[in-house]
Amino acid sequence: MTEEKKSSFDMDEKEDEMEEADFITLEFDDGAEVECEIMGIFEVDGKEYIALIPDDETDDVYIYGYAEVSEEEFELLDIDDDAEFEKVVAEFDKLTAEE
Repeated sequence: MTEEKKSSFDMDEKEDEMEEADFITLEFDDGAEVECEIMGIFEVDGKEYIALIPDDETDDVYIYGYAEVSEEEFELLDIDDDAEFEKVVAEFDKLTAEE
């Protein structure tokens, strides 16, 4: 599970690019699977991140690093650095407050 994207919510453009991939299934280390809606891709400090909404009756949002492998394939990247994660979440909160 690895995904990453940047911090400037270009939702319309990214939604057009991802029409076929509105939902993805995450598989965790323990074998659990969660279907997630792709909320959007944004940029922070030149890196791309992706926000996912799990279909699990919670208000959670999963944020991963995002890297395009090809036009049809991308990779989710865990954000292991706490400072980076806090910065990305703060930017995500700012972007969603503006929406």
